[in-house]
Amino acid sequence: MEVPAYETLLIERLGQAQLDSPLNADSTRFVDEQRRVTVSAEADDIRESLAEGGPLPSFELAGPRRKVFFSPQNLVCGIVTCGGICPGLNNVIRSITLTLFQNYGVQRVLGFRYGYAGLAPDAVNPPLELAAERVDDIQELPGTILGSSRGPVPAEAMLETLRNYGVKILFTVGGDGTLRGASALAAEIKRQKLSISVIGVPKTIDNDLNWLMRSFGFSTAVDAATRVLDAAHCEAKCAWNGIGLVKLMGRHSGFIAAHATVASGIVNFCLVPEVPFSLEGKNGFLNVLEQRMQRKHHAVVVAAEGAGQDLIQTGGPVERDASGNVRFKDIGAFLKAEIEGHFARRSIPVNVRYIDPSYTIRGLPASAVDAEFCVSLGQHAVHAGMSGRTDMVVGAWNQHYTHVPIKAVVESRKQIDTQSPIWQTVLNTTHQPACMIG
Repeated sequence: MEVPAYETLLIERLGQAQLDSPLNADSTRFVDEQRRVTVSAEADDIRESLAEGGPLPSFELAGPRRKVFFSPQNLVCGIVTCGGICPGLNNVIRSITLTLFQNYGVQRVLGFRYGYAGLAPDAVNPPLELAAERVDDIQELPGTILGSSRGPVPAEAMLETLRNYGVKILFTVGGDGTLRGASALAAEIKRQKLSISVIGVPKTIDNDLNWLMRSFGFSTAVDAATRVLDAAHCEAKCAWNGIGLVKLMGRHSGFIAAHATVASGIVNFCLVPEVPFSLEGKNGFLNVLEQRMQRKHHAVVVAAEGAGQDLIQTGGPVERDASGNVRFKDIGAFLKAEIEGHFARRSIPVNVRYIDPSYTIRGLPASAVDAEFCVSLGQHAVHAGMSGRTDMVVGAWNQHYTHVPIKAVVESRKQIDTQSPIWQTVLNTTHQPACMIG
């Protein structure tokens, strides 16, 4: 990814923070406003930036500030969870709520129901009154107690709802579509010259948001996917010419498939959206798979859901979901049929076991790694909102928690670099050809 300019990484603020923080000064390590985290950790990039004479491209360091913009007294905050469900949503809700109540002394937190639909003026479900007791043990539950949905709501309509409830800080938990909506809302707030903060918490199980080392839910997904691959391996080895075929999440980015492949160590073919492949031909996937079967008589194939979509597009009208995302064809079912047809034409018996664990994985509670991450993201989101920052996302970069403008996060999609260590490790682990075309 091209390193962004320093100026594009500055965080929008509602105004100067002038109030003393209500946090305990004896036990709180306040962040120096001048501290930043360099975008690149490579010496050559840093030397090049210094040679150009400008400030180093860097992110603002996250954490509590000595001065806050909002007084906790009579402050109303809101939380909304959008998009597909993901491990860790309840952990984030709990972390934000408890930090507001117990650390800052905020008295009212509203949970808007079923995504941005809950911020529409005609919302069917009123917001949920959150309290410390209500969120006490929700981290043990999968999904989100607030519900979720896809699809946009006009920024003007959402702002009307926030004003009606007196909300001054809104925490939006979701992926790129959610964050685009949050940024549009922040822009409308700015246009109307209102003091309402919008803070994003990155939720995408595919881990495809720019300038964030990872998003919550990803670690849980990789852990669960690894166990599925172990089961597929067992199925494959226990049958003569057995093939375990697993479809994993990853519409445009194959990070779950790649990391689960490396973690399991038993995958023979990892197909991701970033690396095109063909079915037929000497170097095509089916021929390479046949060679593997002749040698070992079993194989494990993992395909990210966005892999090979060019092979199965029918040329008809493109279907989209409520968020405008293209509805992909089932690459797993397609590959199963193609594999069975290929071997049948060669009179080679095979046993293909197709597993799609996508919804099973999405509906899991967070792993320990993700649960810890969610607590930190929630706390840092509250610190950012209380300090008057807006139109930003909390994230992690180069071993630090950071503030990133929403625009920088959503302007392009993070994908696997085929020259990166992770993809090289995939190739070294699977021993699949680097190119399976023709």
